[in-house]
Amino acid sequence: MSARFSYLTSLTGSRTGEAYDPAVPQNLGADGSTLFARYDLDAVREAVNPDVIAGRPHDLWRYHELLPVQDPDAVHGFGEGMTPLIDLPKLGRHLGLNRLKFKDESALPTGTFKARGAAVGVARAAELGIRRIAMPTNGNAGAAWASYSARYGIELTAIQPVDAPRINRSESSFAGADISLIDGLISDAGRAIAQLVEKGEHFDVSTLKEPYRVEGKKTMGLEIAEQLGWRVPDVILYPTGGGVGLIGIHKALLELQELGWIPKDRMPRLVSVQAEGCDPIVRAFETGTENVEPLSDTSTIAFGVNVPSPMLGAPSVLNAVRSTHGIAVRVSDEDTMAALHAIAEDEGLLPCPEGAMTVAAAGALRRTGWIAEDDEVVLLNTGAGNKYGDVLGVSLPLLDRSGAPTGESL
Repeated sequence: MSARFSYLTSLTGSRTGEAYDPAVPQNLGADGSTLFARYDLDAVREAVNPDVIAGRPHDLWRYHELLPVQDPDAVHGFGEGMTPLIDLPKLGRHLGLNRLKFKDESALPTGTFKARGAAVGVARAAELGIRRIAMPTNGNAGAAWASYSARYGIELTAIQPVDAPRINRSESSFAGADISLIDGLISDAGRAIAQLVEKGEHFDVSTLKEPYRVEGKKTMGLEIAEQLGWRVPDVILYPTGGGVGLIGIHKALLELQELGWIPKDRMPRLVSVQAEGCDPIVRAFETGTENVEPLSDTSTIAFGVNVPSPMLGAPSVLNAVRSTHGIAVRVSDEDTMAALHAIAEDEGLLPCPEGAMTVAAAGALRRTGWIAEDDEVVLLNTGAGNKYGDVLGVSLPLLDRSGAPTGESL
């Protein structure tokens, strides 16, 4: 058997397991459920191993056998992937965690982890002949998908809430995307995109309405395992909006277990971290339900997780958390800001507010004893803090030209 670039075999519905043809552009299953990519893992095991992967370029395509793009010539990325896994000794001492690590996604193209989903999703869309796509976005996804769409010659239409960070609309617009603002939340943007897609001119790439964004996000899990020497930590904390990243990490680890690259009896406890002002996953977890109830009038400084109705992703997020003996927790905006200051002062890092949420959550879980002092803990920072100028603005004393205080601040 000759080696292949990808060992993708099918798409399967998350509820029934019904198979769909991956060679045909697909959104949801016939029953409205999310579709997930499946691979011939037995063939992957024969074709490649961790030693082979170690010699490849340091980007996410080093795992191409476990990604959906079939033709290596169809990949035209920016070298995305293999973000650093950073030890946090000083912050760890303050939190009472001896083995604290930070998976820092801020160095990716457009400054956030959204580049992973866009890198794989847009490449696969182009390979399937899709030329016009549409999506709602809180901002960072739109910026990433706009950047990769420009790279692949695809037209992107996106709608984002008017309150989303302004830099994202600029990034998307400069990359040639057709961007509109909506006076509402991402759920309102999603309804507007659905109406546009009904006209039949665009392919819907909304969260979990196409099967390949999650494949890009799962490379976070693959990288964590490789960076730890093909083992897993005790706990992974992830800021959760639509849930694609947490779902992807869980999927990656299950595939690695099936391949035999990580132990089958070791799975990290996955923690879904949400904002106090937008916590539908936490509410469902606490009540033991399978699905979430949509919220209204949600608000948080961590705008990327302000997703009041993560309906498609909720069952898979809840399964990932519960099946790994994990937990879903909420943190306040005040605790998020305190965590931002703590990690910046202790470690010199400025994460996005969503990333800081995981710091706050780890501290809270350590105080309750849910995380032990010697547990190995990985926090996911999903983006660069300097993209949140409105949130992270500071007031500084103004000096005159001689260096004397003026009594004013700017």
